[in-house]
Order: sequence, then structure tokens, then C-alpha cells
Amino acid sequence: MVTSIDGRLHPGHFTSAAAGVSAEVLAGHYEDVASRLAADGWIVGRKTMSELASGTERSIATLPIAMREPHIADRNGRPLAVAIDPSGRIHYGHDNIGGDHAVAVLGHQVSDTYLAELREDGVSYIFAGPSGDDLPGAMAQLAYFFGVQKLLLEGGGTINGVFLRHRLINEFSTLISPALDGRAGAPSIIDYRGAIDESPGAGQALRLMGCEILEGGTVWLRHSVEDAAGHNDMPVT
Repeated sequence: MVTSIDGRLHPGHFTSAAAGVSAEVLAGHYEDVASRLAADGWIVGRKTMSELASGTERSIATLPIAMREPHIADRNGRPLAVAIDPSGRIHYGHDNIGGDHAVAVLGHQVSDTYLAELREDGVSYIFAGPSGDDLPGAMAQLAYFFGVQKLLLEGGGTINGVFLRHRLINEFSTLISPALDGRAGAPSIIDYRGAIDESPGAGQALRLMGCEILEGGTVWLRHSVEDAAGHNDMPVT
């Protein structure tokens, strides 16, 4: 994730680059670091993927698709672009996002028409239980069907918080941009929406793995996630 020094999420609201510092260089660090992490693909929540997808809702005549079983389309060796979309609200229009093969993680309640739309677009899909919230099960399916070993979780803050709560994060890679947002209540890189007294990181601790200063003043931090002292449950990888 990339964040301002006050922990906010959206670069469009960050202060401008300082004199003599290239905004293009600062923006380029995100993809450069992602490539260095050498993952099999990336995951985002519904809102983030909706901003990236270019399709529109279509009504497609189809025979009933009674069984809610995974549909694995032609990946063609591409990295995965995974969307957590329990209600089936994203319309892709293609089988890829920026060249990466699109995979939808759905709940059982999605309509046959929506599944037919995904099939016509060439999008793969799997099911994360009846309500689409069985994220550990979804990650196991991605490993089984696609041979995934590492995925980059790229937000937004709500889905990041849910993954943290399920102990599905084993490392934080954080780019701290030399910028401020400053808005009260602005989204942050972790925005868990559970009960007010619930801590999504309970029983977990961070250990610094690396710190690197990049061109223009961005700081790249890497932290492993491990059991907090006195807790024996290991994070799910």
C-alpha cells in the first residue's frame, strides 16, 4: 500500500511534491515495488475494482446455473486480478484488468444472469461461501485452482481490515509518500468496520524486515506479521 505520512489512502488528496521532486517518480514507486515483490497477482475490494473495470451490466439469456461451482477461464499464464465482490456488482467487459486475468470472488446469492455475463467476458470466478465472506476458503481455492503462492492485497482499507481480521496477511509492504492528506475521517490503509470494541489485529504483532529510502523521499517499510507474545495461532499465509 501507498500512504501519506498521516496514514491516508488516496494519492489524489495528497499534498503536492516538493520543489525539485518529480511527482511522476513518486507515483512510479508503487508499480516498481510491486514488481520487486514478485507475486502471482493482486487482490482488491469491490469499490476499488469497480473503478478499474470498464464493463456495463448486460442481460444475457442463459440456462439456469444451479450449481455454485468455480468457473476457471483461460488464464493464459497471466497474473491474477482478484476482486472480492460477494454480491456480484462489478462488470468487467473483458477477461482482464490491465492485462491481468480477472477473477471474481462471489457469494452464492449472485444471479445466473450475472454468472453468464462473467463467462461471456472470460472472467474466472470462485465462491466464498453463501455470503461471500469465507475469505480463508477463497484463498485456499486460489491456491488450488491457480497455483497461487503469493498475492498482493492492494485495498481499499475496508477489505484490508477484513483480511487482517482473518489473519490472512503475513507481511505489510508500505510506501510512505512525502505528503499529507489532513482530512478528518479520510480512508486509511486499514479501515476495519467491525464492532467498536473489536480489534482486527488482536493476537498479531509486526516485526520490521526492511526500511529503504527511495528517490524523492518515499520510505519503503516492510513488516512481517507474527504472533503477539502469548499467542500461539500462526497467521494464515
